[in-house]
Amino acid sequence: MRLWLRDDERRPDPVPVPTDDRRAVLVGLGLWVLALIPTLVFAAPITAAGGGWWIGTVIVGISLGLLGFAYLSITRVRRRR
Repeated sequence: MRLWLRDDERRPDPVPVPTDDRRAVLVGLGLWVLALIPTLVFAAPITAAGGGWWIGTVIVGISLGLLGFAYLSITRVRRRR
């Protein structure tokens, strides 16, 4: 098995499969929201045990998920034009 092929020996690249990446982002966003519920319910014991950063982590995860979803939605609209 060779690790390098010349360009004339390569097969053409396959056609990209169209996907809806927004669905994956929504699933991740939903999981972050589900993680937020017990984190807020047990905020006092978590903070007392030194895990106050958990709440911030969940909020950052939700924020990044919302930004990712907005970005994917904007790029999807631009591609359709």
